[in-house]
Amino acid sequence: MGLNLSTVSKEWALFEHLFRQRHVPAREILLREGAISKMAFYIEKGSLRLWFNNNGADVTFQFFFEGEGVSSVESFRNRQPSLFTIQTIEPCIIHSISRKDFQYILDHSPIIRESVEEHSFQRLIHYQKLFLSRIKDSPEKRYKELLKEHPEIVQRVPQHYIASYLGITAVSLSRIRNRR
Repeated sequence: MGLNLSTVSKEWALFEHLFRQRHVPAREILLREGAISKMAFYIEKGSLRLWFNNNGADVTFQFFFEGEGVSSVESFRNRQPSLFTIQTIEPCIIHSISRKDFQYILDHSPIIRESVEEHSFQRLIHYQKLFLSRIKDSPEKRYKELLKEHPEIVQRVPQHYIASYLGITAVSLSRIRNRR
């Protein structure tokens, strides 16, 4: 069917009273790996990263910016321990919503339910591409793709998080950047 962005935005506005706005400093953990998620987040201002611990090393695997929603879906929806940590990168203005209130919205708005389903499919496609890129592409190719597809990440995210995202060291990333 394809939803009109304006229609979806107007629909979300009907439920904005269910969200709680917070100003959150940089490097604040919103959800810790292994905890049960009680909230989902919408970013009004700032950026977040998703990461997990791999033998003592932080592995960043996704970034989120203004206008995006973030949660640990398996934890938020199924009450299972989160597979990753959600952390702010910059000072943020975050709107949070409880599981119960989010479910209320889905139950009462077919427009939002369809929008959330479409968003979920797009996330799945993104994860598939990321997974395949990690297997078949060189770090340099992944970096060039990042520059092309998501220049905001290179502009706003510290280099050590980008290196972690690409699966390389900060020194290797610096070498790749110097070759350009």
